[in-house]
Amino acid sequence: MEIASKKFSNKDITVTYDPCICSLSGKCAKELSHVFSNSIIPWINLDDGKTEDVIKQIEKCPSGALQYHKNHHKHAV
Repeated sequence: MEIASKKFSNKDITVTYDPCICSLSGKCAKELSHVFSNSIIPWINLDDGKTEDVIKQIEKCPSGALQYHKNHHKHAV
């Protein structure tokens, strides 16, 4: 059985989580618990954190299960 990656977005970034490679270290939930949770679904709530803090935490992910990319904003002409 394959478990698909999960995507979570706010206006600035899209975060992906790949449960197949997660080492379950809990580092994200311990260090940024208002965004990442071990018990509340959806377990990533980007509305509860600053984008810069979320990016810094994702960059600490030991397995690489958490990734992000910046969303492109369309400008009105």
